[in-house]
Amino acid sequence: MNTDSILVEAIQKAAYQAFSKLFSEHREQFYYCSLITTGEGLCPVVSAWSKEALERTAQQWDDVEKAKYYLKWSYAETPYFAFGEEFFAEVGELFRQRMHGLSGDDEIFGEIELRINSMERAMHNLDASGLFGAGKERLGMVINAEFMPPDYTNTERARRLNPEEALTEWLEEAAEE
Repeated sequence: MNTDSILVEAIQKAAYQAFSKLFSEHREQFYYCSLITTGEGLCPVVSAWSKEALERTAQQWDDVEKAKYYLKWSYAETPYFAFGEEFFAEVGELFRQRMHGLSGDDEIFGEIELRINSMERAMHNLDASGLFGAGKERLGMVINAEFMPPDYTNTERARRLNPEEALTEWLEEAAEE
């Protein structure tokens, strides 16, 4: 997997700050934590869901159970979408700088692939550090680095980043083929 160490370091630092702030300010049972980017490879943002946030958000709908099903893995409808965005300023600047001078689809697509791979590596490193829990606690959480709109590569990254046991529900309910 082709990554860039400067990007990995910057993304990892920003994601660590954002997720750490999220976990300390919201002492909830998080089950989904991801870095989200677009198909154009824009600066990533955090998206996360906790059981409590899902319950609160679903209560605003007429059919609470149906809402839970549709909201459970929605990156954009969580109250924690773009949480800690302020920590990603350096990453955004790196992304902007790297785009200058690129020409042609091959170079641009190569850069976007490098960015998502660097996001995945950062999430892997944060997971290895224990940020997302250990043991049984970790098995209750899905982490990822994702494109939105989603594509099949999100599933490939989820499989690399998570123990199989942690992915059971996500694979059934949200994975792209």
